[in-house]
Amino acid sequence: MSPAALSPAARLRGLKPDWLRDPKVWRTEVLAGLVVALALIPEAISFSIIAGVDPAIGLFASFTMAVTIAVVGGRRAMISAATGAVALVIAPLNREHGFGYLVAAVILAGVFQIVLGALGVAKLMRFVPRSVMVGFVNSLAILIFMAQVPEMTGVPWPVYPLIAAGLALMVFFPKLTTMVPAPLVSIVILTVITLAAGIAVPTVGDRGELPSSLPVPGLPDVPFTLDTLTTIAPYALAMALVGLMESLMTAKLVDDITDTHSSKTRESVGQGVANIVTGFFGGMGGCAMIGQTMINVRVSGARTRLSTFLAGAFLMVLCVVFGPVVSDIPMAALVAVMVMVSVATFDWHSIAPKTLRRMPAGEITVMVVTVACVVATHNLAVGVVVGSITAMVVFAKHVAHLAEVTAVTGPDGTTVVYRVTGELFFASSNDLVGRFDYAGDPGKVVVDLSAAHIWDASSVAALDAIETKYAQRGKTVEITGLNKPSARIHETLSGELTGGH
Repeated sequence: MSPAALSPAARLRGLKPDWLRDPKVWRTEVLAGLVVALALIPEAISFSIIAGVDPAIGLFASFTMAVTIAVVGGRRAMISAATGAVALVIAPLNREHGFGYLVAAVILAGVFQIVLGALGVAKLMRFVPRSVMVGFVNSLAILIFMAQVPEMTGVPWPVYPLIAAGLALMVFFPKLTTMVPAPLVSIVILTVITLAAGIAVPTVGDRGELPSSLPVPGLPDVPFTLDTLTTIAPYALAMALVGLMESLMTAKLVDDITDTHSSKTRESVGQGVANIVTGFFGGMGGCAMIGQTMINVRVSGARTRLSTFLAGAFLMVLCVVFGPVVSDIPMAALVAVMVMVSVATFDWHSIAPKTLRRMPAGEITVMVVTVACVVATHNLAVGVVVGSITAMVVFAKHVAHLAEVTAVTGPDGTTVVYRVTGELFFASSNDLVGRFDYAGDPGKVVVDLSAAHIWDASSVAALDAIETKYAQRGKTVEITGLNKPSARIHETLSGELTGGH
């Protein structure tokens, strides 16, 4: 039946989002948002400490980022909030110049992200190879687990059985029912146990005081001068790049998990809008939160924007209205959730002996380099950049060996034909010059490039050098078989790179 043949009521139902049409979807999204909100609280407080600001600043940023990105973002069900990567970038600015400059940098970073998004920076994601993506996912899982280690060292002994109980609940409860997310059940049960039994363990309230009111908008308290702009611009640009890198990589990961497509350009612009809004509300800025996104998408099964919006909304409700109750949640319950997330996030298949035996050595190297850089720097963006560069070097080295040269001397002995096969670029063309017998060849040399392709100026320079070496011996060179793109670049650059033959 065509859409035109449907009744107005049927067409209206078709326009409704899934969470309005299906009560099961609505329940999943609401409960997922609640679990994420609970997990966001200690994380936001920790990142506030890293940035050197009051815990309320990180919580406000998580609220405004999540609510705004739910509307303007390009990836449904992805969680954006205050993050450690952003906190590390802007902490020196806050320490040296004060909180007003931090807020101004957050707003400027948002502007940079909008500009970069409009310029198509998201298209660069196509150059991130699968081996880097696997390394990104595995290093993310390692960082999530490492972040929980301080919560498991130097703590009262009851913390350990509580964490074990939380993990057991999340493993076995879904076998009974999936109507309620297992992490939420685990958090509630462990909180009730610790309160009822009076068990003294670290709680959410020990991490910092929760805000008692909503944030209010305002302008950053800085002089609006060129000096201020030059002070905050480097930090803002760094924050914009790190935020986009993590957000786009997370969006790609969620695409793979949910087998759906997202608009990376819209996500880039949306991150900018969310940071601008967050800055005007006095927040510390942020980007996509990979751990909380995994809780939302992989653990809780959320798939719509509602869960993202409610994660931010519930965060403020929990802080402002239910602050005393939330403060009593044992950190062990949230540690158990994040440990489960790290286990679920890690790509165990990628390190299976069967996989490693079949995987090319270059791919394994790229994955290991990515993981090593991320774990060493605690910066996912650094790992992705270094891993991508390593992958390009491995690829260039591999392709360079595919350029082959074979020589066939004519029957009369006066002509030799060199047939060049493969891709000619800076890595492969450097060896090309040494593949010819300049002294022993006859007077006429034909270089057949019908099975080759010229990609850059290095290849043209190599061909010019070949012609020059033969000309010095009184021999002629004829280059044949160029395809149209190769002929165009050869005609444009030949003889121009060294001032002539």
